Amino acid sequence: MGGDHAPAVVVAGAVAAAHDLDVVIQLVGPTALVTEALARVADTPGAASDWCSRITQVEAPDVIGMDEAPLAALRRKPGASIKVAMEAVARGDADACYSAGHTGATLMSAHAAFGLLEGADRPALAVLVPTLAGQAVLLDTGATLDCRPEHLRAFAMMGAAHARVVLKLDAPRVGLLSIGEEPGKGNELIREAHALLSAVPGLTFTGNLDARDMFSGSVDVIVADGFTGNVTLKVGEGLVEALERMLKREVGQSLASRIANWLVGRGFKRLKARMDAGERGGAPLLGVNGLAIVGHGRSDARAVRNGIATAVQLINEGLVGRLKGALRAG
Repeated sequence: MGGDHAPAVVVAGAVAAAHDLDVVIQLVGPTALVTEALARVADTPGAASDWCSRITQVEAPDVIGMDEAPLAALRRKPGASIKVAMEAVARGDADACYSAGHTGATLMSAHAAFGLLEGADRPALAVLVPTLAGQAVLLDTGATLDCRPEHLRAFAMMGAAHARVVLKLDAPRVGLLSIGEEPGKGNELIREAHALLSAVPGLTFTGNLDARDMFSGSVDVIVADGFTGNVTLKVGEGLVEALERMLKREVGQSLASRIANWLVGRGFKRLKARMDAGERGGAPLLGVNGLAIVGHGRSDARAVRNGIATAVQLINEGLVGRLKGALRAG
């Protein structure tokens, strides 16, 4: 029931995942609405018909709106779909939960249902961002806005473990996002976190990462507090879109200009595809003792399908167990 276009696109994405992947999906929400959405998908011309046995429904009468305060809404609505879904994972009735709904309610429900891993006092959302060398893990991007140095230390260890899974790296390089490379640069949080990360055994900590070098590919894991990480991520996404529009305004109408605009425009489209959150469909919430994938509120059916695929990959790779091991080792 989460997201700007739910339940239609969520159901359509789930059906696509059931068709494409070796996965059984439980759709959690008001049965009447979910049944109606499933019927529309089934009536779509050319729709696959082999998914029916791999989709079930779980009744959850309540829905948390995007404009509701999450804590108050969860208390007022014990049958909220996100709460019911997380509790299904906690009981072992499912292996992971995907939601494109209210981020705050999703985080609180996951925390309440799963608890935190030992050594992780706060959760973190881990997003893949493009770099000149490929990709890097950026965390936190919004789960924990106000951090202490020890939180960033745990983020670094979890980010490195996540990078080993998704980027297939033996020794991921970890950088601490700051306003300069020197150890003394940054606010008190960054300076104290730098000292902690330098002492983590087995962590390939490269020091501070100047913000201008974030996309250089010099590190594989970028550590930030949730406020800074979220702002950084959104600035990067918005910059690509703004540059594309500015380019179109600046290029003239001559034939040569139009050809140049076409060629550069193709490059921008490829870059936008690399930054498109829909390619992976969602970000895992690291630090909780269970697997939750948080999708964007604007997710379409493709993004939902890809978010479920991401969940399947992380289940198969044993991400939560690897995070536990990384935190114990640190």
